[in-house]
Amino acid sequence: MTEKASFFKRRKKLLIILGVLLVLGFVVIGNLQSRREKSVKVTIDKAKKQDLTSIISASGEIKPKKSINISAQVPGRIIKIGVVEGQEVKAGDFLLKLDSTQYEAIADRDQNFIRAANSDLIQAEARLQRDKRSYERQQKLFADDLISKDQLEASQAQYDVSNAQVNAIGFQIKQADASLKSTLDNLAKTTYNSPIDGIITSLRVEEGEVAIIGTMNNPGTVLLTIADLSVMEVEVEVDETDVIGVALGQTARIRVDAFPDKVFEGKVTEIGSSALQQSTAGVSTQESKDFKVVVTLENPSERLKPGLSASADIVVAEKKQALAVPISALVLRDKPGAAPDASAKEEEGVYVVEASRAKFVPVVKGITGGMMIEVASGLTDGQELVTGPYASLRELKDGVLVKAEVKKEAPAK
Repeated sequence: MTEKASFFKRRKKLLIILGVLLVLGFVVIGNLQSRREKSVKVTIDKAKKQDLTSIISASGEIKPKKSINISAQVPGRIIKIGVVEGQEVKAGDFLLKLDSTQYEAIADRDQNFIRAANSDLIQAEARLQRDKRSYERQQKLFADDLISKDQLEASQAQYDVSNAQVNAIGFQIKQADASLKSTLDNLAKTTYNSPIDGIITSLRVEEGEVAIIGTMNNPGTVLLTIADLSVMEVEVEVDETDVIGVALGQTARIRVDAFPDKVFEGKVTEIGSSALQQSTAGVSTQESKDFKVVVTLENPSERLKPGLSASADIVVAEKKQALAVPISALVLRDKPGAAPDASAKEEEGVYVVEASRAKFVPVVKGITGGMMIEVASGLTDGQELVTGPYASLRELKDGVLVKAEVKKEAPAK
């Protein structure tokens, strides 16, 4: 009995030793296999919730909302300028005057012609009344067979001539009145008064210069420019791929090159309905499509001047605590098993890390804010994912063993 118990005891020890050796063998084989499997070094980050602000940036220049170019409406030599550049004016204030001698002479001529024509009209009307009475007498005499028909017709002809003369003089007076009205209008256009309250932002002429009016091919002389600087705008050009996200009323942050330390607030008040035409040497090009967007400043500084270069950051979307990942983590790959004629052959997603291995997960994107993009569905908060480098992401496949790169700290200065 003792020998039998000793045999079973030795046999049990042998089985335990064999089991331990078997487990160790599996561990060694697994380690050898894992060592033989090549891992890919990647950078790893986590999906996390944060506030996102989607911004469209564009550049342009400062412009007043209301700016008026005063151009020459009649030709003439400038004899007096009553303002200087930068001067503040009120509506109705005197600006400048052209030589009006010619127009005054024409007005005097028209007025004198009208006076003379009125005198001729009085005489013609008197003759008409005389000839009318004579014709009426001739009618009575003809009725009593005291005169011939020829005499009656001669009297009627004289009456008709007198009536025509009265009408002709009346038409001449109307023509002279119209000419005088036109002359007085031209005379009034030799004196320029301010149409609005504002500031003289540009004075382009000097006393003694000759102002000319515009023609079909040549623009007229722009005498000066008046702008109301109480309402200032930024006119920027937005690319066609971004303008669809811009809407009226969106807020914007304005930076002016001349004031690098100040940020102005504004709102979108105008969006161009058609693309701006870019032309080179008179030939229209179709390469770039930009749209005009106007941002009105809410509290403009008095130091702002028209023409200053500015840039606008238009806030097109905002989300609080949105689940976001770095843009660099997004990968576009062919859909597995997609038919050749399928409308969507590719899918967009990220590679998540599970048990040190990469796994592709399709995601639905939301808004973009800076270098982060919202993930509307497909991920959970805190989930690890591969964010780079690009060369590794391009070659990454499902199930590939990944190894996180150690971030090198910048040396202390």
